[in-house]
Amino acid sequence: MNKNINSLYQIAQKETRKIIGLMSGTSLDGLDIALCEISGAGENTAVKILEFETITYTEDIKTEIRKVFAQKTIDFQHFALLNEWIGLLHAGMVDDCLQKWNIPVQEVDLIASHGQTVLHAPKFLHQQEKFPNATLQIGDGDHIAVKTGIITLSDFRQKHVAAGGEGAPLAVYGDYLLFSKKDENRIMLNMGGIANFTYLPASLNAEEVFVTDTGTANTLIDIFTKHYFPEKSYDKDAEITQSGIVNQTLLSELKNDAFFHKSFPKTIGQELFNFEFVQKALSRTSLENISAPDLLATLTRLSAETIAEAIQFVVKNTGTPIREFKVYMSGGGTNNPLLVKWLKELLLCEFQKSDDLGILSDAKEAVLFAVLANETVAGGDYNFGVNKGIPSVTMGKISFPY
Repeated sequence: MNKNINSLYQIAQKETRKIIGLMSGTSLDGLDIALCEISGAGENTAVKILEFETITYTEDIKTEIRKVFAQKTIDFQHFALLNEWIGLLHAGMVDDCLQKWNIPVQEVDLIASHGQTVLHAPKFLHQQEKFPNATLQIGDGDHIAVKTGIITLSDFRQKHVAAGGEGAPLAVYGDYLLFSKKDENRIMLNMGGIANFTYLPASLNAEEVFVTDTGTANTLIDIFTKHYFPEKSYDKDAEITQSGIVNQTLLSELKNDAFFHKSFPKTIGQELFNFEFVQKALSRTSLENISAPDLLATLTRLSAETIAEAIQFVVKNTGTPIREFKVYMSGGGTNNPLLVKWLKELLLCEFQKSDDLGILSDAKEAVLFAVLANETVAGGDYNFGVNKGIPSVTMGKISFPY
C-alpha cells in the first residue's frame, strides 16, 4: 500500500482526529484557523476547539485578490500565480500558528482548506445555457500539504456542484451534524459577506433540513463604509450607520432585484452584490447625493429585511409558529448591533450566538470545514433527500505532502 494511503487509512481508524479548519470569506478579512479535536463521525460527531486565531490579511494581500475577485476579465497569468501564492500564504500562516501554539506538526492529522473564493457563478446568474453552475476557490491544496507536511483536503465546493448543487452554502452539513437537537427548531444564521441559514428541524429528520443564501449581509455595508471612509474597513459597532435614516425609496429599489424574487434555495456572491449594484439603484432613484449615514442605514436595513423575509418564508412552510424557533447567529454580522436589533424586531423569536452551543461564532465556518474533512475520511453516512440543493455527498480533494 502506498505510504500516503496507509497514513490516511490510519487516520480514519482513530477515535479522535486533530484537524485544522481554514476559512477565508468573501469579505477578505483574513484567514480563520481553527485547530479542532474531532471524535466520531456523522450524527455522533463531537468537536472541541483546541486553538483558534484569525490572521488578518494585509492590504497587499487584499489588493492582489481583488484583481481577480468577482471579475469577468482578468490577467490570467496573475490568476495562476495567485492560486499558488495563496496556497503558500495559508500554509505559512498554519505553520506560524502551530509554532505559536507549541504544537508539533506530527500531532495534526489533517488540514481542511476552504480556499479563497474568487468567483461564484450559479447558472441563474451567468445565464449561459450550455454551461452548468460554477464556483471557484484558489489556494492550491498541494502547496499547503507540501509546505506544512500535513495531508490536506481542499476544493470542497466542486463535488457539491458536480452532484447538482450550486456549491453553497456548505455550512448545512456541519450544522446538521453538530447542532441538531430533538424537540427544538433551530435556525443557524451565518452573517458574513453574504448571509445564509440552515433550518434544523426538531424532528432531527435530515430530509427536512433546509439551507439557502439570503443575499447580502456585510458586503455592501463594508464596501460603502470603505468608499466614504477609506481609513475604515468596516463600520465598527454601526457607529456611523446608527446616525442615518433608512431611505424607503432606495430600499424598495434594491429589494426589487430579481435575486430576491427567485425561489429558494439559492446562492449568490459579490458577482451581484457589489459597488455597481448600489450605484445603479442610486441612479435609478436619483439619490446619488444621499448621505453616507443614510446609505449605510439603508443597506443595513436591506440585509435585515431580506434575511428576515427568507427565514419567515421557510418557517411558514413548516407550520410551526416562529416564536417556537431559536436563531443562533455567527459571522461578523453578529457584531453589528443595529443589524441584530432589526432582526430581532422583525422575527420576534429567541436569538443566541453559536457560542452558546460551544462553538465560537467567529470560528464556526473554519470548524465546519474541519467537520467536512472528518466526514470525507471517516464518515459520510447521511441522507438529505432530493431537490433541495443539498447533495448527500462527501467533499474535498485530498493532497498528500510527499
